[in-house]
Amino acid sequence: MSDGADHGGRSGTAGAAAVCRDCAAALPPGTRRCPKCGGRRLFRHPELHDLPIGHIDCDSFYATVEKRDRPELAAKPVIVGGDDHRGVVAACCYVARLSGVRSAMTIREALDRCPDAVIIRPDMAKYKEVGHRARAIMEAFTPLVEPISIDEAYLDLAGVEERLSISPAQALVEIVRRFETELRITASIGLSYNKLLAKIASDLDKPRGFSAIGRAEAAAFLAPRRVTILWGVGPALERKLFADGISRVADLQDKDEHWLVKRYGAMGRTLFRFARGDDPRRVEPESPSKSISSEETFDWDVTSPPALAAELRPLAQKVSRRMEREGLVGRSVVLKLKTKDFQQLTRSRRVEPTRDADAILAAGLSLLEKEADGRAFRLIGIGCTDLLRPDAAPEPELDLFGP
Repeated sequence: MSDGADHGGRSGTAGAAAVCRDCAAALPPGTRRCPKCGGRRLFRHPELHDLPIGHIDCDSFYATVEKRDRPELAAKPVIVGGDDHRGVVAACCYVARLSGVRSAMTIREALDRCPDAVIIRPDMAKYKEVGHRARAIMEAFTPLVEPISIDEAYLDLAGVEERLSISPAQALVEIVRRFETELRITASIGLSYNKLLAKIASDLDKPRGFSAIGRAEAAAFLAPRRVTILWGVGPALERKLFADGISRVADLQDKDEHWLVKRYGAMGRTLFRFARGDDPRRVEPESPSKSISSEETFDWDVTSPPALAAELRPLAQKVSRRMEREGLVGRSVVLKLKTKDFQQLTRSRRVEPTRDADAILAAGLSLLEKEADGRAFRLIGIGCTDLLRPDAAPEPELDLFGP
């Protein structure tokens, strides 16, 4: 495994091929300075030009975009999120992270840790515009771009050498270089032979990092890591694994596949593969949005059914406008509620294909009526799922539970 600096002196990389992080030139082993641009930011890896799967993760995306547009904030801790103490941190810059601020933390706690932080309300329209431009840059190099969120994506660059006469590693460097020059944002690169390891690699050296995990090193690299480094291992599964004496990936590597499948079902087979650096998942280009929603966190807990209902109308209108922009209709309406103790509830209702705000609101109110029983809620949201284009909409299904 190598990361973003020139590790030419590290065992296993000193004699490896390199790529210049400043101009994307491919360099032979032993090069200390790029002869093309004079740069010293060289990345080396023994399998550098043989790894086809990339993961690009923009660095603190929302906060970076805000700092880009407000240069006076460049050196200040910036938090993007609700501007009151009941809101949560959507993103924060690396200066704020030095004080212990993290995403999903309440604004109150974030300000306790970083009193000088500048709080900025999210501007999703602006972030999406930058995200779309970043997507266009990636798709200029490969059509196989799988977005994970507005600020990160997998790329399959297996055919880039034939098309553009550059290696996948060079393509990734050039993509991020264009992010910096054209969009004025930064990103970190993960390079490997599958999605699992490319994603892990991109987290190893942030911000503006470049890391790679090759075939020869994958199993040894994973072995000492906590099992949570593997995709799909969340807190619940981690607890179950720990109860079985499995805390590190090496513990999984010691188990045979039959035992893991017997103990954990289908996930056992996935764990067996991932623990050995094997991930058969392909990079899948973007499919249409699976859901569109809007939500609101209250300044104080709300128990009144009329007050909760009043909050739904503007949210339904926001969902309707976005569906209109994207040319979509939905066949299910989903209501989201979060109690004062952070328990999340989701309820859904099948509807005829629609993007009409009143129809969305009506379905949401019907769902809310069953849940607004005097409990205190701190968040409410509404959205549509089962999205499709109107010209592809099938005949509406009967709703046996509808009016």
